[in-house]
Amino acid sequence: MELVHDHGENEELDGETPFNLREPRLGQTRFPGAVRQKAYTFDGLGSYFNKEWDLKEGSGREFCWYHVELPRGNQKLSLSAQYLIDVLCPPLKLQDILSLVSNGPFCGHVDGALVFRVNSPGPASSNFTLKIAARVTENSMITVSLGRVPRLGFSPSGQSLLSEIPSVESPSVGGGDQGGGAIVIREHVLEFLLTMNHSEEADNPVPKTVSNLLVHVIDTHMDHLQDIVTKLEMELDAVEIELDKGGFSLKKQMLDERRFPKMHLNLQRLLQVIAHGEQVFPRVKEKCSTKNWFANEDIIALEELIGRLRRLKENVGFIANRVTAIQAGLDSWQAEQINKKLYYLSFLSIIFLPLSIVTGVFGMNVGGVPWTGQRDPTIKDGFRNVMLLCVAVLVLILLCFIFPALYVRVVAWRKRRALQRSWSLNRKSFLSRTKASGFPDRSGYLRL
Repeated sequence: MELVHDHGENEELDGETPFNLREPRLGQTRFPGAVRQKAYTFDGLGSYFNKEWDLKEGSGREFCWYHVELPRGNQKLSLSAQYLIDVLCPPLKLQDILSLVSNGPFCGHVDGALVFRVNSPGPASSNFTLKIAARVTENSMITVSLGRVPRLGFSPSGQSLLSEIPSVESPSVGGGDQGGGAIVIREHVLEFLLTMNHSEEADNPVPKTVSNLLVHVIDTHMDHLQDIVTKLEMELDAVEIELDKGGFSLKKQMLDERRFPKMHLNLQRLLQVIAHGEQVFPRVKEKCSTKNWFANEDIIALEELIGRLRRLKENVGFIANRVTAIQAGLDSWQAEQINKKLYYLSFLSIIFLPLSIVTGVFGMNVGGVPWTGQRDPTIKDGFRNVMLLCVAVLVLILLCFIFPALYVRVVAWRKRRALQRSWSLNRKSFLSRTKASGFPDRSGYLRL
């Protein structure tokens, strides 16, 4: 078994491998091969089969699942809507399609079907922009995602990557013989598996009802969020180790690349996706609880997923605080470096300022400068007059700096004088009123 071939979809997560596209659904379409389409039919007994893309609903215990993966790129939202119109219309109407592709959170009934979406409005090319939308009926389900969602599909049992211990093919070592028919995985695939908080697709239980399938879709969306958070934590740990070992050049490079502000922006996008899920998934649970075809154990599973989403939000908040603390440390380090440079400049100014004063004084074009041999009586007072003018300007500048402090002191002194005068007047009036009322004089004291 070639494990590298089995995990080609894991490589597509980073956008390095092109989509293995199906043929268009009905003849020639406007955008042939623009999106990836998957169609399954379930017999309700624990088995599933691939089927043609006909968007038909199941009958009896059978139900169908149609999934569309929009490509990650710089396309506009209107182009994504055209992709969906191309593969879903007919039988879906324009209102149904727009409810799936629009941005923002939504949960409600559209044309008799339960529709919900958690679509973040960020750029589609960003790995932190996540979109998941679903249209659920009693015998069918249509889902739309942006890019590949790990573990969303199903693989035949017995082909699990984790069932055997593989050998790792490192690109630094090169190709070479890896030992006969041993299982070989690439190093970047192993790094991807380390970030996973779940098993692979081969271990997914096959849903027996539409409610099981809906819980599976939301669960894989949560796993995708958890994978991104785990990858961020590992990256942040590695950066902290580099900062502890690194010196001036590494810190300056991180500041120039704006690494932590970009990471903080990605965290905010991730928090937006989680906030949308907090709005939508409780409403999905409420609306599904009224359906007679939705199992009670799946309602409980939805409640657990909602609690997991809230815990994930707290974890992302902790990571954002760590990023903010590291950025604050880098900012303080940068300010310290600037202060050191300013200290050196101040030291140079201390050296050259007296020299500039001396050269300025002896470079005056006036008479009477000492040690210059200027003995002309008509100009002997020029230097003295210029120095007096400089002293007057210096005194004026000092007064400008000292006057605010003097003004504050004078105002405070006047307030104290006013309070003392007011207290003395009130005391005298009180004593005079006491004597006038017939109380004996007891040196200012009143008998109680």
